[in-house]
Amino acid sequence: QVQLVESGGGLVQAGGSLRLSCAASGRFFSTYTMGWFRQASGKEREFVGLIRKGGGATYYADSVKGRFTISGDNVKNTVYLQMNSLSPEDTAVYYCAADGGVVPRTTTFSYDYWGQGTQVTVSS
Repeated sequence: QVQLVESGGGLVQAGGSLRLSCAASGRFFSTYTMGWFRQASGKEREFVGLIRKGGGATYYADSVKGRFTISGDNVKNTVYLQMNSLSPEDTAVYYCAADGGVVPRTTTFSYDYWGQGTQVTVSS
């Protein structure tokens, strides 16, 4: 059974930081590109960032570039999303996902597996 489990969400004040974790069953991190997405209430799910399989290069949406950082731990099969300088516009449910494709992609339909999501709320 393939599983991705996010954790680390919560309530934080504007300007604060949170670190989300995505624990994967099996050797996901070395096999899949791992992406982070978010979905604010009433909006479509949007790409946040990704890390290439095996902990390679990262790529971020313009809206989070310079504030968010993705990293991974091969031993723990866990991917992290470090979020700094948070603003109320970052409030959303955050999802991690795994893409088995050869080329890293940013579209939701490219991803094969999804976690259940974790809520991040940033107060002003």
